[in-house]
Amino acid sequence: MSNDFDPTAMIARFQERSKAVKNRGIPPVEGPERRAFIERAKVDFMDYAMLGDAKAELVDGILTLTIDLRSENS
Repeated sequence: MSNDFDPTAMIARFQERSKAVKNRGIPPVEGPERRAFIERAKVDFMDYAMLGDAKAELVDGILTLTIDLRSENS
C-alpha cells in the first residue's frame, strides 16, 4: 500500500457517495426492475453512510474502521 493513503480522504469519499446515492434519480424502468433499483439504492446508501461515519485509524499498515451502531438513546 502506498504511503500516500489518507484514511480521512477515504471517509470523505464515502460521505460523497452516500450523498450521491441519496440524490440520484430513478431511471425510467418499471415493475420488478424499478423495485430492485430502489432496494439496491437503499442498501448502497446505508453502506456508504455507515462508512462515511466511521472513525479511521491507520497504524503500522493496518486500517481499522470503527463504526458506532448503537442507537442515540443507548
